[in-house]
Amino acid sequence: MKTHHSILLATAAIVLAACGGSGGYDKSEMAPSMAPSAPPPTAMMSQDAYNEEINVGGAPAQADVQQYIAYSHSLGLRLPVAAIEPVMQGHIATCNAAGPTKCIVTNSYLNAWSEDEASGSLNIRATPDWIETFLNGVEAEAEAVKGDITSRQTTAEDLTVTIIDTDARLNAQQALQKRIEDLLENRPGDLGDLLETERELARVNGDIDSLKSSMKALMQRVNMSELAVSYETKRNPVSRGALSPLGDAFGGFFYNLSSALAAVITAFAVGLPWLILIGVFLWLWLKLIWPRIRRKKT
Repeated sequence: MKTHHSILLATAAIVLAACGGSGGYDKSEMAPSMAPSAPPPTAMMSQDAYNEEINVGGAPAQADVQQYIAYSHSLGLRLPVAAIEPVMQGHIATCNAAGPTKCIVTNSYLNAWSEDEASGSLNIRATPDWIETFLNGVEAEAEAVKGDITSRQTTAEDLTVTIIDTDARLNAQQALQKRIEDLLENRPGDLGDLLETERELARVNGDIDSLKSSMKALMQRVNMSELAVSYETKRNPVSRGALSPLGDAFGGFFYNLSSALAAVITAFAVGLPWLILIGVFLWLWLKLIWPRIRRKKT
């Protein structure tokens, strides 16, 4: 009995050995197809590399989310008419002297309505430090020319979500760009597939350029705040402009009188036919109709 079992075990071992030698599979060949594909290289770059790539202070990949706030300032100045243009030109010169990396004049205009009235406006984009220094010294500057500040306002816009979302989409597009480039380099196909892949790569490159431009604009709004300065005339109570309404009234006395008389004559001319018609109706009523009604009642 033991001999019979030994024979059966030896036969089974021979069969298994034969299957493993001839019909077995090569583990070295099957392993690549069964193993999960390696994740694509991440598109997140270091802070220095990212800044160099898009040439702005890009959103850093930090565990703590950094806040990105865009500030806008507005300032109103009431100045003597003779001081509006010098003060405005001084502000423009100060901004230009700081250089485009710290201050840029985006818009300016000056209107001189008369020798007693003028107005102006100046729009600046500058770094927060430059704007803070400017706002701290503008009050003393206004007092030096016997002017004053009429309004001062600061508003803030939180761009954190927008910048993080734009940065994430840019990273995803850059990762897709890398995979498409590897596909073109390592897996050549027929002409139709290659053209389709190159079109997709061109589309991805366009999206990357657009996202980089959006990121630059957003970071510029964070790094350089907006400042709008308005200039208006501070009226002198004894100036010629202050007495001009009285002079206009005397100068237009006869014109206004003639205009009033013309209006009365025009109204009389328009109402005269109606007065005649109403008078005829009353005469008929009193002379003909009303006496007959009285006789019938009697």
